[in-house]
Amino acid sequence: MRNKGYTIRKKTGFRKVDNNKSAEEILKEIRKDITPRNDYREQSLKIHGLICAKCAREFSEKNRHLLTVHHKDGNSRNNPPDGSNWENLCVYCHDDEHSRGLLADYLSKSK
Repeated sequence: MRNKGYTIRKKTGFRKVDNNKSAEEILKEIRKDITPRNDYREQSLKIHGLICAKCAREFSEKNRHLLTVHHKDGNSRNNPPDGSNWENLCVYCHDDEHSRGLLADYLSKSK
């Protein structure tokens, strides 16, 4: 399947795509230009270890996918290299952390 001259949006704007490139070649180009947003996850796991900061559950390499990174200030773009804005939370504690505000809002409106 060949590209029909579509433009691809990059961080810097739009650019014209070569009509002779396949979709796979175009995707490779796009992926090369994009830095992964979750680089901070690996950094946080190295800094803070494979343990949930809230419930203290320990994780292994086998189940580390259940450990997430929570941004303390709520800004996922604030990723200081020292890890001061991150805390590793298991998926359950992370969900609880984000739902607490919703519950508080709901309860305050019902009064």
